[in-house]
Amino acid sequence: MRKTFAKGVAALLACVALLPLGAEAHGPSRQKVIKEVVVNAPAADVWAMVSGFCSIAQWNPMVTKCENTGSAKGDTRVLTIDAEGAPQITQEMLVVKEDRMMYKYKIVETENAVMPVTTYSAFVTVTDNGDGTSTVQLKGGFYRAYPNNDPPAELSDEAAVEAVTAFYDAGIKGLSEKYSK
Repeated sequence: MRKTFAKGVAALLACVALLPLGAEAHGPSRQKVIKEVVVNAPAADVWAMVSGFCSIAQWNPMVTKCENTGSAKGDTRVLTIDAEGAPQITQEMLVVKEDRMMYKYKIVETENAVMPVTTYSAFVTVTDNGDGTSTVQLKGGFYRAYPNNDPPAELSDEAAVEAVTAFYDAGIKGLSEKYSK
């Protein structure tokens, strides 16, 4: 009985000793960025403006050009970003819920220099605050572009979060300025 117990304890200790190695070997973790802004306009007016899939060029100054096939599920848009070389991001509309003033989209193709992410999907939501103002929320989840351990700095979790945050901050600032009194 003691030998069996001792073998069990030894096996357990061996497994515990390997835990740090397994924790480092799992690869990237899903990252998330959420930004929101309260704007001085009724939700219906704000939704009418942001719900057009290519209207992003009107409220996000990082987008210099947008070309799209429409604003329904399955439609795509190609964003030209205000950066050296005019990089582009292709996105696809996944869900549009007019009654909830929300849409969800994903990145289909991106240049890592501008958005070092993979498996990116995001929501744009407008909420009526009941006082003539509304809240716009941008929420995205993604993985860094480098799938293995020890990514180069430009493809790291930090670089991915920084790029998405900068994009969302530009949009939040653009919406705030568009609807400031």
